[in-house]
Amino acid sequence: MKFRRKQRENVDINLASLIDVVFILLLFFVVTTTFTRETQLRIDLPEAVSGSPAEDQTKQLDIAISADGVFSVNNQILPKSDLASLMEALQKESNGDTNRPLSISADGKSQHQSVIIAMDAAGKLGFNHLRMTTVEAAPSAP
Repeated sequence: MKFRRKQRENVDINLASLIDVVFILLLFFVVTTTFTRETQLRIDLPEAVSGSPAEDQTKQLDIAISADGVFSVNNQILPKSDLASLMEALQKESNGDTNRPLSISADGKSQHQSVIIAMDAAGKLGFNHLRMTTVEAAPSAP
């Protein structure tokens, strides 16, 4: 008895659907990925022996000045370090509320002119609760 052999079918993997799945996964990862950019300035605060801690920091505005003279208001770095852009950023962040406490955190190596610009901007906008941020100095040995 002679049996007839069936012809073998060629088994192919359909790559079109596989490529579709990989493309959809790629799109998913691209859309769900978050890119963070650090917008904080590194500041080495000057030291002071006397002072008092800030009361309510939830609604406090903070001006940070780096050693290079770059300003940031509430961790938002300003594109220009001049009086007009600082006043505009303070006005925007405070929503016109000049009774909010304002803290100036200047690097110990920053120029005095940068601190004066920050104080001038606060004074021109009418802020009356101004605080300079420092770190507590280590006690000196006798």
